[in-house]
Amino acid sequence: MTIKVAIIEDNSTIREGLAALINGTGGYSCVGSYGDCESFLSKVPSMDVDVALMDIGLPGMSGIEGIAKAKKLKPDLNILMLTVYEDSQSVFKALCAGACGFLVKKTPPSRLLDAIKDAYEGGSPMSSLIARQVINVFRQTQGKSASEEESDLTNREIEVITSLSDGNNYQEIADRLFISVDTVRHHIRNIYRKLHVHSQSEAVAKAIRKGLI
Repeated sequence: MTIKVAIIEDNSTIREGLAALINGTGGYSCVGSYGDCESFLSKVPSMDVDVALMDIGLPGMSGIEGIAKAKKLKPDLNILMLTVYEDSQSVFKALCAGACGFLVKKTPPSRLLDAIKDAYEGGSPMSSLIARQVINVFRQTQGKSASEEESDLTNREIEVITSLSDGNNYQEIADRLFISVDTVRHHIRNIYRKLHVHSQSEAVAKAIRKGLI
């Protein structure tokens, strides 16, 4: 069994070094090396390749754009990001685009070969630093979505807070929306809870800030 690898890296020294490492190791073969995504993508449909090593910071199309396009052309392709970028947003965007793993360029050769094999066998290889970044982004995203869910007003609640911002009192809001005053109070309580406020003026100000009205 030979794992067929493509390299997409604009630094010719790194690109040639990777190709030499892959071709010089039993069970691995470099089937193509490219300095940009566009060149690689033009060959993908007819290329017999298992794993692509792709940089993020490429001239022209970025590696993140390249991942998505390559996956459309060859859905089973395993794309392993090899990059100097260690910021969490780049990591997250690359993984969301379809990358199966993420390694920094200073990864030792033996670890890199293991990662290629791991990706080929269905794993998601990542350096420990990258894995920590992914965990941090996941935590932030989960916290953000929970917070957004709390402030997600229903259509009726938006109608109520909009009427409130127009200066209407509870009775006027009830008349305008053809509901009871008690129902208006119920909606107002829910709005306060979701927006984490305690007064009408706070509720209206926060709703305007959030672009809800």
